[in-house]
Amino acid sequence: MSTDVGSNTLLVQRTSPSRRRIVTLLVIISAVALVLAARLIPRTAPSQSHQRSPEPTYTVTRGDLIVTVTEQGTLESAENTEIKCRVRGRNTIIWVIESGSVVKPGDKLVRLDTLAIEDAIAERTKYAHLTRSGAERAKADVARAELAIPEYLEGRYRTQLMNLEKNLAIAQSDELTAQNMLTHAETMAQRGYVSGLELQEKRFAVTQAKLHVGIMQTQIKELTDFTKAMEMETLQGNLNTAQARYAAEAERAQMDAARRDLALTELERCVIRTERGGLVIYPRTKGWKRTPDIEEGATVHQDQVLLLMPDLTKMQVKVGVHESIVKRIKPGMMAHIRIPGRTMVGEVATVASVTRPAIWWSGNVVKYDTIIKLPSIPDLKPGMSAEVKIIVDQHEDVLIIPVTAVVDTAQGAFCWVQTTDGTERRSLELGDNDNDFAVVLAGLQPGEVVVLDSLASVVEAQALALKSIDQALPGTLVEQETDHVD
Repeated sequence: MSTDVGSNTLLVQRTSPSRRRIVTLLVIISAVALVLAARLIPRTAPSQSHQRSPEPTYTVTRGDLIVTVTEQGTLESAENTEIKCRVRGRNTIIWVIESGSVVKPGDKLVRLDTLAIEDAIAERTKYAHLTRSGAERAKADVARAELAIPEYLEGRYRTQLMNLEKNLAIAQSDELTAQNMLTHAETMAQRGYVSGLELQEKRFAVTQAKLHVGIMQTQIKELTDFTKAMEMETLQGNLNTAQARYAAEAERAQMDAARRDLALTELERCVIRTERGGLVIYPRTKGWKRTPDIEEGATVHQDQVLLLMPDLTKMQVKVGVHESIVKRIKPGMMAHIRIPGRTMVGEVATVASVTRPAIWWSGNVVKYDTIIKLPSIPDLKPGMSAEVKIIVDQHEDVLIIPVTAVVDTAQGAFCWVQTTDGTERRSLELGDNDNDFAVVLAGLQPGEVVVLDSLASVVEAQALALKSIDQALPGTLVEQETDHVD
């Protein structure tokens, strides 16, 4: 707490309103313990019971009350260039630049182990050559199958057809000759020059020639109508099979070549270099770890952020605001930020709508991430600790009372005022409050003197506190203990 005497202004800090209740409860418990102890102490020295030290008091005045929320945070950049691992699988870091180094474009940042990738390159290269040879053989088979079709149509088929047509022409010529010889024999037989047996032979020769012509005609029809179609189907099927086999072999060869090329590319990616100059830092580690995830010998995976290159001209502070007060924090509120050796003024930029996950080692405290935007100031670096005081509200010319003078009970808030007739209880109507002070809306006047630690010195306050505890706790146990003390 800081007090400006000239303007009678009180600057009050607070972490959360729940702390005030905890302090009040502890004070009540202490007062109860004191009362019980006083009842148990034998009254052997009545002359000493009236020797009491002066009660601490506070004179109620009007002033300005500035209510702030104080949290600890860390500086970070609003814009970070992420340096990620672009190598598949899990990889081991064998060298990494120190966090906080300033680099130039092209400087080496990280080097990963390349043994597994080099083995993969050798293996993929072997398979790429084997599958490429298979693809070339399949390609030659396709070419042969394609040539087989015109070779049949323009070669074997035409040759077979021409041979059959030639044989048909010969058969027809033989038929005509046999028919002429039969006609001549029949004429000569009428004149008695040819015997009946010879005439019969001529007639058989004609019949044989006709049958030969029919066979040739049937063979030509079979060739043109059936044999040609069957041979074309076979040749087309062979072509389709060769083309499918070639497509499969070519795809396999392409995939093996792509795997080899990818391995070669990843080999180059094992050495990460920066594309621009600037500051290089390690990403923040998890809260339960003592060492960062990025170090020599650490195992990293693809797309993991290895390094950050923050934009130092756009700095901010991230703090966690307790859930009890987060509703009062709004974007645009002024905040005072103190870092080692420097103080500056910032502004609340954003307040998270969803809480950060509560963790057991922090007592499962629920907090909301709040971003404080900082002005562009040189020499600010990420990771610096900062104390942030967010100005939640400002009350001007209000009546203020210390919270230690207030006793919260089931009947309301009370304080004890010193008057000429003794100590008097006052019922209070309080407004905004903090760990140290509260705004009094009704119940007091400026200049009145209130007892600060009324639970320790005012019997009525102690009794009222005991009554409130009696109502809050199981009644039978408290009553039994009270009867026993009496």
